[in-house]
Amino acid sequence: MTSTSNPRDLRAELESLTTEAFRPELAGIDQLPTLDIARLMNAEDATVAAAVARRLPEISAAIDAVAERMSRGGRLIYMGAGTAGRLGVLDASECPPTFNTDPSQVVGLIAGGPAAMVTSVEGAEDSRELAEADLDALRLTADDTVVGVSASGRTPYAIAAVEHARSEGALTIGLSCNEHSALAAAAEHGIEVVVGPELLTGSTRLKAGTAQKLVLNMLSTITMIRLGKTYGNLMVDVRASNEKLRARSRRIVALATGADDPEIERALAATDGEVKNAILVVLAGVDGPTAARLLEESGGRLRAALTAAGG
Repeated sequence: MTSTSNPRDLRAELESLTTEAFRPELAGIDQLPTLDIARLMNAEDATVAAAVARRLPEISAAIDAVAERMSRGGRLIYMGAGTAGRLGVLDASECPPTFNTDPSQVVGLIAGGPAAMVTSVEGAEDSRELAEADLDALRLTADDTVVGVSASGRTPYAIAAVEHARSEGALTIGLSCNEHSALAAAAEHGIEVVVGPELLTGSTRLKAGTAQKLVLNMLSTITMIRLGKTYGNLMVDVRASNEKLRARSRRIVALATGADDPEIERALAATDGEVKNAILVVLAGVDGPTAARLLEESGGRLRAALTAAGG
């Protein structure tokens, strides 16, 4: 399916998309009591997880490919327009405080730039040239991954991003909410989470947006698990930038080691508050500098560092 500038053809194209389908049984929704509307919306949202579950094999294959590239120093780059672009920016922005990643490791680009986060930037969604320029500005490498995100799967910005990235040798993923989408076809890994027509016709910030958010959560979170950013289900790479996170850091060290508060405080003081290092100090009985060296030699993987330390 390709985009077109002819308004009549574009209208016909949109009418063929599941995400844009009209639901006549909901035509009187605005006349219902608020509680009934809430129940309808909640019931619709409850179907999203099952739609994502049907695409877990494709999602898992994409994650393994992303993790392999990122282990070599590559970046994860989300690109989309409108809601899809905002969701990519959101997921990327959560990675540094959650996994202590450098802000350059997971990047979110929205068509039209930062201003498009809060306002519509005319023509940005339809600009293939803009997508190519945005990627060229990042100096794309073959170790990078570009994820084009588009509910319809026909957004020119997202499709061009994937096509341009693939021509540069980067890994490409196309995430959409319609079957047989141009975006999925353009990508090495196509993920099509079909959630069906929306509660409000064409408002793909609803079920489609929820589905995209769930998949992006998986892409980043499981990739970080594969890269050793966790120890079991503990976020040992958390960045303690406020009082809540400092308290969480102490709790994570306690859960990982079973140590008492004084020992935890000594370990965190010896490692400048680095949770992963502090856990290694406690479990392996090493000092702060040794913990840092062991983790560096182990590629930041705590389990490997513990093995190297004989723990």
